[in-house]
Formats: sequence, structure tokens, C-alpha cells
Amino acid sequence: MNKFMRDFGYSMLWYWGAYLFVTAIGVLHTVYNAFSRGMGVMIPGERKPMNEIESYAKTMPWHPLYNLIMFPLFAAFYLAGLEAPTLSDALVTGGIWVAITAVFDLVGWVLVPHPWHCTFKDFYVDYQPWITMIYLVIFASPVLAYYILQLL
Repeated sequence: MNKFMRDFGYSMLWYWGAYLFVTAIGVLHTVYNAFSRGMGVMIPGERKPMNEIESYAKTMPWHPLYNLIMFPLFAAFYLAGLEAPTLSDALVTGGIWVAITAVFDLVGWVLVPHPWHCTFKDFYVDYQPWITMIYLVIFASPVLAYYILQLL
């Protein structure tokens, strides 16, 4: 196996760990709002945009923060595991991570029907500025991690 594929697989381990961790935090935050704070919930069988469901809508401003905490941490673990990481490695990693996120979000949140399914408008218009901030944070996270590792 060549170096790129070995590093890519290692990168995906840390990327998916961060993505799943951030998603779990968001879901748990929504559940907390619904059941502990008594906020509105999704009614089974009813199609309502996620941003109109109070328990979820109140978490939206927090989503970029979850990403800002977790993605640089996971990126630092990834870069620290490379033999001699460079700024170029961090930039390429950020580009790959944000591209995978954008494609996975499109498929997983917009195209595939499920109870939390969003329309294009729900996800790309009504979820502003949060989704743009999230994508910027994911792209910048490996670069931020690279510079933090240089200071240590």
C-alpha cells in the first residue's frame, strides 16, 4: 500500500470519528432540549422542517462550536500520527474533509428520505449561517491543528 492510501485511511479514521462525535453531540443536545427543557419535538408522520422544531432549532447556533472544538482535536491526532506533517498535508486534509462532509451531508440529510430528512431549502438556505460556518471550520481545522502542533 502506498503512503497516500495509508495516510488517507488514517485520515478517514479521524475524520469519521469527529463527524460521528459531533453528530452525536447535536442529537443528544436536541434530545436534552426536548425532554429536559420541554421544548417542541418532531411528531411522527408529520413533515416539518427541522429548523421549525424548537428542540433542534435552539441547538443550531451551537453546531459550529461543536465542530470548532472537535474537528481541530481530531485533526491534531491525525497530523501527530504522520511522520513529518506539513502545511500542505493540513490544507489537503482540510479540502478532503470538507468535500466529504458536503457530499455526505447532501446524501445523508437531503437526498435520502428519513424522519430528519431536510429539503435543499431547509439545509442550504434556512440553516444559514450555521452550515457555512461548519464547512469553514472543518476546512480550517487541520490547518489550525498543524499550527498548534508546531507550537507544542
